Amino acid sequence: MGYQWWGRSLAAATILALTGCAGVLGDDASDGVPGGTPSASSGAASSPPQTGEGEAAGEGTLPGVPSAAEARTQLAGLEVAPHRSMSGYSRSKFPHWAEQGERCNAREAVLERDGTDVKRDDECRAVSGRWVSAYDDETFTDASDLDIDHMVPLANAWRSGASAWTQDKRKEFANDLSGPQLIAVSASSNRSKGDQGPDEWQPPAKTYWCTYSRAWTAVKAEYGLSVTEAEKGMLTEMLDTCTP
Repeated sequence: MGYQWWGRSLAAATILALTGCAGVLGDDASDGVPGGTPSASSGAASSPPQTGEGEAAGEGTLPGVPSAAEARTQLAGLEVAPHRSMSGYSRSKFPHWAEQGERCNAREAVLERDGTDVKRDDECRAVSGRWVSAYDDETFTDASDLDIDHMVPLANAWRSGASAWTQDKRKEFANDLSGPQLIAVSASSNRSKGDQGPDEWQPPAKTYWCTYSRAWTAVKAEYGLSVTEAEKGMLTEMLDTCTP
């Protein structure tokens, strides 16, 4: 399921001191993610109006997003159950970011996919580009201001059924580039989200609710994860923001 890089030349540029650490731990603020709000590089940008089937900021690059009708069908088929225990949970049980070839890992793959005019150094690190964070409509030109969010956070997946998975399946989930599980967003929005479900946290940009609910539902359906009653209720409300 790796992301293919062949045919794209890596830019030769002055190597910036970008380690990507902000994105490595960014999806579960409750798991010891460093606090603080990163600065936006170039201010806010407006998302285009969203429809149920059209593109919003980020959706044009986010793979595997079902239509609103498909997402409603998927949501209806999900197991509804209370959260399971967090006993035994560790982020290390979801190994990431996996190597994708050409010195690139899953984080760099998402930065390339979700950005425009992205240039890399010879270590596959993004040294320039432009990214719009779909969660909050903020625009960035410095990759260090971005986190790679797990649409369904690792801790949420654990208490929704992933605790019973093999390590290999958890690694697949944490590095899934074929579905809508990984997205480049502002570090501040990712850390605000933490490991919360849609009933507890929604993207500040309400225009993204339609895409967010469709993507979240698709990931849970693909991996057979359960939803809580409150989670299902909020996903239904968010899907109702999709226009025909």
